[in-house]
This record gives sequence, structure tokens and C-alpha cells, in this order.
Amino acid sequence: MEQTFVILKPSTIQRSLVGDVLTRFQRKGLFITGIKMMQLDEQILRIHYAHLVDRPFFPMLVNSMTVTPVIVMVLKGKDAVAVVRSMVGATNCRNAAPGTIRGDFGMSGQENIVHASDSPENAVIEINRFFKPEEIFDYPIPTLAATYAPDEIDQ
Repeated sequence: MEQTFVILKPSTIQRSLVGDVLTRFQRKGLFITGIKMMQLDEQILRIHYAHLVDRPFFPMLVNSMTVTPVIVMVLKGKDAVAVVRSMVGATNCRNAAPGTIRGDFGMSGQENIVHASDSPENAVIEINRFFKPEEIFDYPIPTLAATYAPDEIDQ
């Protein structure tokens, strides 16, 4: 099964939406294999958002992402990256479809509730950036057989 990386951004913390967002991921059938709260700083944001550092809005992004701690997590499931991206919706919440996390909980392009890995390769990089190997857990999941067909498990 594939793993993906998600950040519950400060807007999620400030608006008390953590439980709602986590519940959506879990109800979908994704499993949490790593989760922690941490305070981000400009140094890690420059690495994480390296593709945006030269954009004029980057200082605003840093301010937004450092106003409170965030919750970082690793989710596991079949095609987890694509599933989470679909659940999250368009980056600008005003353009995100109803039923997606951003579509239901956001109104901003900047304060857009979550970050989610955009590819399996980036998921691995981002997981390694924010988690030590001993912070990722593999444990028996009693609901696995009720969540997936037998031929979907361990693929």
C-alpha cells in the first residue's frame, strides 16, 4: 500500500477543523501511520516550498504557515496519493468542488486547510523531511478486510 504526506495547516488548527478533516480521511478508508504536531519555521518552509520561494507571495505563505503549529501526518492506503489529492480539491478553495475538504471548509487560496503530496515520489521526500523512520508505524489494521477486496491488499 502507498503512503502519502499531509499537513493540516494553521487555518485548520485555528478554525477547530482538525477532527472533521481527520474523520474524512479515516472514513474514506485511509490509515494514519504517523502523526504529530510541530511548529514550522522559515528554514523548513524554504525547503518544502522551494518551487515557490521566488514568488511574490512567499513571505505571506511563511507568515501563514508559522502563525500556529501544524499537524503533519502520513496516511496509508491503496493509491493514497491520488485518493487524498482528490479528497482535498483545488488549491484555491473557492474553486474546489463541494464535497472536497477545501470545497467544504475553505474560502481562500492561501488559507486552504491542507497540504497534500502531489506524487508518490514527492510523498516519500516529504515524509522523510518531516518524520524519522521510527515515527512511522506499521500495525495490524482490523478493518483492512472490510475496506479492501482481497486482491487490493498489499498491492
